Amino acid sequence: MAGICILGATGTIGLNTLDVIGQHPEQYQVIALTANQNVERLLQLCIKWSPRYAVMVEPDAAEQLAYRLKALNSDVTVLSGVEGLVKVAQLPDVDKVMAAIVGGAGLLPTLAAAQAGKTVLLANKEALVMSGHLFMQAIRDTGATLLPIDSEHNAIFQCMPAQFQQVGDLAQLGVHKILLTASGGPFRKTPLEQLGEVTPEQACAHPNWKMGQKISVDSATMMNKGLEVIEACWLFNTTTDFIDVVLHPQSIIHSLVAYVDGSVLAQLGNPDMRTPIAHALAYPKRISAGVEPLNLIEIARLEFEPIVDGRFPCLQLAYEAMRIGGTATTILNAANEIAVQAFLERRIRFTQIPRLIENTLAHIPAKTVTCLDDVLADDTQARLWATTWLDKLQSPF
Repeated sequence: MAGICILGATGTIGLNTLDVIGQHPEQYQVIALTANQNVERLLQLCIKWSPRYAVMVEPDAAEQLAYRLKALNSDVTVLSGVEGLVKVAQLPDVDKVMAAIVGGAGLLPTLAAAQAGKTVLLANKEALVMSGHLFMQAIRDTGATLLPIDSEHNAIFQCMPAQFQQVGDLAQLGVHKILLTASGGPFRKTPLEQLGEVTPEQACAHPNWKMGQKISVDSATMMNKGLEVIEACWLFNTTTDFIDVVLHPQSIIHSLVAYVDGSVLAQLGNPDMRTPIAHALAYPKRISAGVEPLNLIEIARLEFEPIVDGRFPCLQLAYEAMRIGGTATTILNAANEIAVQAFLERRIRFTQIPRLIENTLAHIPAKTVTCLDDVLADDTQARLWATTWLDKLQSPF
């Protein structure tokens, strides 16, 4: 029975992971569950799953959770803060760590799991965006196993040659191109002149996927796809020149790998995150995910569109940051997190998100990454600069 730690248990990925685990209780044991500050939801999960540890990032929330669990005579040990996250990610009886904390907050515990040699189920793309070199080095040094959870990267993983992790050079394996598919989000066909007036509610209404607010806005700006390009470069040891993005509004083909002989391999499935979660949980075996089988007759046709220049500036900013290298992707990610939160709070317009990111990238020079402190320093500096930029703006609404 495999011991599971879920970092970010109350989010969409965390809950879907528990759903899959619940279908196979003889194979998995929940050792630790973590959340930021949602005491009520984590309490209910603790009651249902009886983990040995529960972690709340916010200390006050941890106190509340501990008090309520004690009143129920629960023997769940409650920890708090980043230190608590790191501890449960490295527990000896944890075999697999689902890294599903959103944003840069997930970096340290996810890196800790890699350093402990765990099987890391990576749903937190920022761990690679912020510290790709350090993270992949930790995977190599400890012999940890890294399995992608993002539907696109999981699809690519399934379409790659079996030996790609050992060889490391995709060209030697006959790979010509990685094709990342993107739905285009809710504003794929919205006239550009109208984008400045869209609301957070509209941006969060993704046409295909049920996701949290931050990742939904990232999907609407296509920054999510930009972060996926960066993540793919690290996961598959390649460069941005090897990766193209194509619009596929139906989200049925999750990504493709093109080979030099003209073959193109694709992974298809209904848009349900339980599929990649089940694949990674059981890898290299296959288990039921509770997902409806894909009915090609009902789908009838698959549609694809090119990326139109100027519609998704955040995607281009991500490509540029990866080409610059060093801490440029850290700066990009930090500025984006500040910008998205400001948009959700109606402090800036949708079209000002890429402006803030571009301004921050231009102001803070990227540095070579030699240690984690380099990453954390530029992450902090980028957030401070982006916040200062925001404070100078008048409310757009």
